[in-house]
Amino acid sequence: MQTMNISLPEPLKEFVDAQIASGRFSSVSEYVRMLIRDDEKRKAEERLETLLLEGLATNESELAAQDFSDVRKEALARLRGRKNKGRNGASP
Repeated sequence: MQTMNISLPEPLKEFVDAQIASGRFSSVSEYVRMLIRDDEKRKAEERLETLLLEGLATNESELAAQDFSDVRKEALARLRGRKNKGRNGASP
């Protein structure tokens, strides 16, 4: 595992320390990894939504707004399933 050093202003350092002290995270590294994973997930969801909206905008699409919602829900469920498999040590 690689090491990364970051500099934080005191208020942010105090905030991170409070997150660790709350007991939800065992270390600063664990907290930062969670933030990065959440950002990855958000970006993947944004990419999926963009692609689906582009598809809906084409003349070839017969999808309605409800179809988009259903596809999005299924895609997010699959993404969560892959992430959970990866966290449990299985291959995605």
